[in-house]
Amino acid sequence: MLAQASYRRYVMPNLDKEQMEQALRDLGDLLASRGQHYELVLIGGGNLMLRGLITRTTTKDLDLLGERTAETVAPLRPLPPELARAIGDVAVNLGLALDWINLGPESLLDLGLPIGFEERLERVAYGDGLGIWLASRFDMVCFKLYAAVDQGTRSHHFQDLRELRPSRDELLSAARWTISHDPSAGYRSLLVAVLGQMGVAHADAALG
Repeated sequence: MLAQASYRRYVMPNLDKEQMEQALRDLGDLLASRGQHYELVLIGGGNLMLRGLITRTTTKDLDLLGERTAETVAPLRPLPPELARAIGDVAVNLGLALDWINLGPESLLDLGLPIGFEERLERVAYGDGLGIWLASRFDMVCFKLYAAVDQGTRSHHFQDLRELRPSRDELLSAARWTISHDPSAGYRSLLVAVLGQMGVAHADAALG
């Protein structure tokens, strides 16, 4: 119990880009040393930071969407024990939160990804044990718009969305995708309001 309390006291509350890169390299090396290999799809703010698309300098964790296979993105819930163990070991070694990598909203897979999502993924290798597939800028516009509608225009999701500088056409395409996940009238009303904050005039009519 005393060791756990001591560990929690020194855990880094957030990750910057350099710490993310180091943690992912360590994870890849550790997995390889244990004869393991994973190909993981990364979304969220960590994705945008690794791509250099936003000015936000830290994130509390890295959000995994699933495992990249030859044909699709497969669910990972729950995390495979070997992967979860390696993530925890890297956390202890680097003083990170034990859930510095976790699973994002599983509904993104359940209800369908934006068309062409898999073809737009870009892979980055971290040693011999880990491949990280980064969701594209347009797909992150989709996800960030969805999250901004859910959490409001004061959320970091809305700020991230603004920094991505999506065009009107990109926003409307992203909006139509989000409606496929929540077609309710209440959601549409909130969506139109967020689109208005993003400069999309007459969004309700444009959505059809």
